[in-house]
Amino acid sequence: MHLQRRLLCCAIASAVASAAAPAFADQANELKPVQILGDRQDTFSVSGSAHVISNEDLEEKEYTDVHRMLRDVPGVYFQEEEGYGLRPNIGIRGSGRDRSNKISLMEDSVLIAPAPYAAPSAYYFPSAGRFYGIEVLKGPDTLRYGPFTVGGAINLLSTPIPDRASGMVNVEGGEDGAQRAHAYYGATEGQLGFLLEAHQQRTQGFKDIDRSNRDAGFDKRDYVAKLRWQAPETADIQQAFELKLEHSSEVSDETYLGLTDRDFARDANRRYGLTDIDQMDNDRDAVSLRHTLAIDENTTLNTVAYRNEFQRNWFKLDKIGGVGIGSYVNTANTSGGVNQSVLRGDTDATGLEFKNNNREYTSQGVQSELGYAFSTGDIRHDLVVGARYHEDEVDRFQPVDVYDQINGSLVYQSTTAATGSNNRVENADAISAWIVDHAYIGDVIVTGSLRYENVETDAKRWLDAARNNEDVNWRKSNRNEELMAGLGATWLLDDNWSLLAGVHQGFAPAGASESRGTEAEKSLNYEAGFRYWQESFSADVIAFYSDYENTLQNCSVANSCTLADSSIKTSGSVSLGESEIQGLEVGINSVVWEGDSGLRAPVRLAYTYTDGEITKASEGADSSVERGDVLPYLPKHLASLTFGLEKPAAWSALMSVSHTENMCVDNTCDRPGQVTTFKRTSDYVIADVVATYHVNSDMEVYAKVDNVFDDQEIVSRDPAGARPNKPRTGYLGMKVRF
Repeated sequence: MHLQRRLLCCAIASAVASAAAPAFADQANELKPVQILGDRQDTFSVSGSAHVISNEDLEEKEYTDVHRMLRDVPGVYFQEEEGYGLRPNIGIRGSGRDRSNKISLMEDSVLIAPAPYAAPSAYYFPSAGRFYGIEVLKGPDTLRYGPFTVGGAINLLSTPIPDRASGMVNVEGGEDGAQRAHAYYGATEGQLGFLLEAHQQRTQGFKDIDRSNRDAGFDKRDYVAKLRWQAPETADIQQAFELKLEHSSEVSDETYLGLTDRDFARDANRRYGLTDIDQMDNDRDAVSLRHTLAIDENTTLNTVAYRNEFQRNWFKLDKIGGVGIGSYVNTANTSGGVNQSVLRGDTDATGLEFKNNNREYTSQGVQSELGYAFSTGDIRHDLVVGARYHEDEVDRFQPVDVYDQINGSLVYQSTTAATGSNNRVENADAISAWIVDHAYIGDVIVTGSLRYENVETDAKRWLDAARNNEDVNWRKSNRNEELMAGLGATWLLDDNWSLLAGVHQGFAPAGASESRGTEAEKSLNYEAGFRYWQESFSADVIAFYSDYENTLQNCSVANSCTLADSSIKTSGSVSLGESEIQGLEVGINSVVWEGDSGLRAPVRLAYTYTDGEITKASEGADSSVERGDVLPYLPKHLASLTFGLEKPAAWSALMSVSHTENMCVDNTCDRPGQVTTFKRTSDYVIADVVATYHVNSDMEVYAKVDNVFDDQEIVSRDPAGARPNKPRTGYLGMKVRF
């Protein structure tokens, strides 16, 4: 009986995991969220590291910063930037963190980066406060969710259409003028269902700009509408259509310029007056149409067509007197002098270049998956065969406004037309195909996977603003083609214990501004570990090792590449050579005590140990790395602990404490003889608390404090200078369901 229960549980889990689009429930008019994993219990049988942050998990902490949400997941790293998670920097197992450009980032299984192939940096990210859940997948199963298969995939779940008329309103206010409102309403009647949702968030920010009456906050708005039609139970053809429409906008007074260390020590929340007019302004519109067809009880076809349009203009200080602001701050750190005085506004300066980082992105495609359950003898199979055609484009038209700093004020001088690198278009066309088979052989589940990627990129520049004269000497095109394989196994020892092991090939395409012959990032990734699961206690312990044949750094203004001649590259990619990354992930969820009255004490622990280095430097002329160099922004130790008391449906009080070890900010940090004073971030510990009281079954109030001990450290030195985490900030909120 135990074995039968195990196999039934695993069969259900595999069926859920193999549905990259909604699957039919047993009852009519019920369409489940677009999940790649399922519930937390379902991860017990996945042949790879898998974690689910449920809707209940998100609601108990009321976070609006995805960095804070992901602290509960081992093997996931992040680099804070502005304190609110507007443009997250997320990496998985050392894959790189800059703008999350090395992970397959999805919402409801659809890629959401503005241009996932041509320009994958996630300058767009949905408002985390509206997430319904988050799924993180690593290991052989990630070959289904490319193009980035080195580290893993993150799937963000949006609010599903409810099966009955219902809604929710959540309002929140806090320090620094913080305001948030989240509301949705939906219903299902007969074969039709709908959902309307809005999420609005604003704040004045926690930084003070020198000699300015402007704040350093943001105003961000997300709107989602869903409409579903599902065939009646009596129909000969069981199918469903779901249309999803999205619109979002953001105006944030954010900058790339940080602080020198001496100014950070005096006031971490200071911002130089040079950044007074810096501002990000963006809009996004997205549409997707999903179709689910139940061919028979064992066969389902899921198809989705999608189109995303994203426009942004990040008007910000780029250079001072012809010197990039990153280099300018570095000089101020090491020698002070005029550079430090100019930053503070005490000395006049000419030739301040403010670039209109104006870009328009388009991303569109269609993907389809066929799921088929069958048996060969005593072996059960859940087979998935899928394909995707995708195309995306980024159009950069970026004139530069020149100002002088006179008596601490910015005075406009002139505008430089957009030409060359500031006037270019990058395109990518990609064809992907994959096959994944989950085979049930006694107590062992074997997962075999294949993925094919064919990516063609093209980029061109113009010598004039009118785009009449193309720079024919610069035109770039490239092609990356790869067939990847993966093999994983999960051995179900009994109802509680399972062992897992897996190996798969990793792939990440090169940037669109690279010449033909530029190779993609490639790696061979191994993992092995065990899981334990029961109702009140679960644990995952997984060791991983990645051997990179070619390590790529995608170059951007926020994450510039230093070449062998010390010049800076801000587009395309640079090969760092061969590297190795190894580590250990530990995840524990437990109820350590439970009283007769229902009072209980939950505990959640996530810990990651990571060690990585360059094992062989690239032989290319651009390479500036050496054997033994470290990988930037890769903490050796990362830990998060959540604990507290709760009485379900009555009240709860939780504290989350996270520790991030200091990180090297470039590959030269640990070279012998190097001065590391300005090459590392700080160790830091952040504690957040939240308390919730349920007034009745439909209404609750909560209070939360982020960074309760008000500890601010240098959490990042990119894009240009020292940056702090958010200081202690309190919020009060109320949520009503109806």
